[in-house]
Amino acid sequence: MKSKQPASPDLVKICFKVLDDKKAEDIRVLDVSAQSSITDFLVVATATSSPHLRALRVELEKAIDASTHRIVGIELADDSGWTVIDAFDVTVHLFLNERRKQYGLENLWKDAAEVVLAEPEIRPTKRSAAKRSPARAKPGTPKKLRKSRSV
Repeated sequence: MKSKQPASPDLVKICFKVLDDKKAEDIRVLDVSAQSSITDFLVVATATSSPHLRALRVELEKAIDASTHRIVGIELADDSGWTVIDAFDVTVHLFLNERRKQYGLENLWKDAAEVVLAEPEIRPTKRSAAKRSPARAKPGTPKKLRKSRSV
């Protein structure tokens, strides 16, 4: 049963960011609120190997536990290639590639709207920005002491 609180786009963003940061492949977010009475969003992603699948699950658990949300349940079977993390309004399905193709969740939920999340914006740090800008001498420094840089 859905929680009485509204669906959490924040939790979807947290899950997407964790999966993206940990190099999950083909991350898709589906808004199933119109089709499902038990969840509002499905996040589906592919792991490249069993250790990668395990690492994705562990990182998602940490991130969800650190947020204001809670995990209702986790379903995983040894060597199944599929892990489900239920956080009420958001359910995350992690697959190995073969299992994702086999089960085809996106086809089962084809009437759901896909939510497009932009990848986190990459901003240069002060250090990397300083590396790109040309060196400047202090005003009043004689020209022959100034360093020159060809660009």
